[in-house]
Amino acid sequence: MAKITKDMTIAQAIAIDQNIVPVLLDIGMHCLGCPSAQGETLEEAAMVHGIDPDDFMDRITAQVGE
Repeated sequence: MAKITKDMTIAQAIAIDQNIVPVLLDIGMHCLGCPSAQGETLEEAAMVHGIDPDDFMDRITAQVGE
């Protein structure tokens, strides 16, 4: 399985492992199917939601077990 990285779009990350959805929802990313999810990276999404991108990636890694 490919590793989820902060330079992937939200849609790419979900395609790799849907287990990250609860983490995304927990920080307020409720529009997982919207156009932003197709073009916005995880890093950009974290910053828009006021989350440190590295902390966000740690949460994702903890959820998916990478």
